[in-house]
Amino acid sequence: MLSFTCACGGPIVFDDLSCGKCGTDIGYDPVARKLGPQDPALRFCAHRHAPAACNWMLAPTDPDGGICMSCRTTRIVPDPDRPRNVERLRKLENAKRRVLFNVQAMGLPIVARTEEPQHGLAFDFLESLEGGHRVMTGHAGGVITIDVAEADDDYRERNRQSLLEPYRTVLGHLRHELGHYYWDVIVWGTPWHEAFRNLFGDERAHYGEALRQHYANGPPAEWRQRYISSYAASHPWEDWAETFAHYLHLRSTLETIASYRLDTSSVPLQLVPFGPEGLYCQEPEAAGTAFLAWVNTSRVITTVLNEAARSMGQPDTYPFTLTTAMVTKLHFVHCAILGERVTETPVPPSSLQVPPTMVP
Repeated sequence: MLSFTCACGGPIVFDDLSCGKCGTDIGYDPVARKLGPQDPALRFCAHRHAPAACNWMLAPTDPDGGICMSCRTTRIVPDPDRPRNVERLRKLENAKRRVLFNVQAMGLPIVARTEEPQHGLAFDFLESLEGGHRVMTGHAGGVITIDVAEADDDYRERNRQSLLEPYRTVLGHLRHELGHYYWDVIVWGTPWHEAFRNLFGDERAHYGEALRQHYANGPPAEWRQRYISSYAASHPWEDWAETFAHYLHLRSTLETIASYRLDTSSVPLQLVPFGPEGLYCQEPEAAGTAFLAWVNTSRVITTVLNEAARSMGQPDTYPFTLTTAMVTKLHFVHCAILGERVTETPVPPSSLQVPPTMVP
């Protein structure tokens, strides 16, 4: 996330609808990637005063309909007349806009399913109703389904404890499921595909059986050395999605720190840095050096943030420990994202032959 300033000089943040200093209506321009007063050439999203509380703007070239790039990716929303759903949708849409801001900054394509029916992206925000089917958070064929109850702190915390998870957030769900979507976009059928199998494992392993084994027997004993989370150990697709999510976690945190010009150079921490042995590939050398600096700085930042959270009596901000094996996977994700874009790909098997990837 970036630091934004209103035309009056007052500070504004990404979710703001108006400036707290001068009261001017503000919005986010996804083309210029700027937050500020409305450009006369742009329109505010039609969902600005809806439950989504969207503060994005539309460019003159956007499709008719009056809704922004982010809102066009939302396909289904919960009934706003039911308890909690208005607040749930506001939280979900706020989180989605932040994540789309992240992936847009990385140059990844964001195309709504209404504009590209075969490969486009859609979000279904669904509610489990008494007597109906239980909603499962997951991804299938470009459609990301989120159980809207995940926006409730009490529900999410119960699930976190029952599944022995150190961390469970709406942002985390969205980043994880987008990891599945972008696997289809940047790995499937590209030169990265075989390299993915060599590092993460063969995704053709039966997905449903792998999850059954994971929930029945738990992760392998040594999982903490090889995987960013226990769930990542369940199947190569989940390993990628968890690694992708953590790449976004760390990248977004570091970009925020840098944007606010917080200096970490004098932090008194003696951490053994990760070296070139942790890189997926050694060339180009300068890019690898920059990535390692990024990862090693993130360790300093997350250590400080964890101590600050403990000082407030809160859980750790980033309750994970990186290893060399995890850094290699993070670097693979980094390289794949920055690699050649594939504009035309066959429909991947994850869209056709397996159930949605699920986070219970």
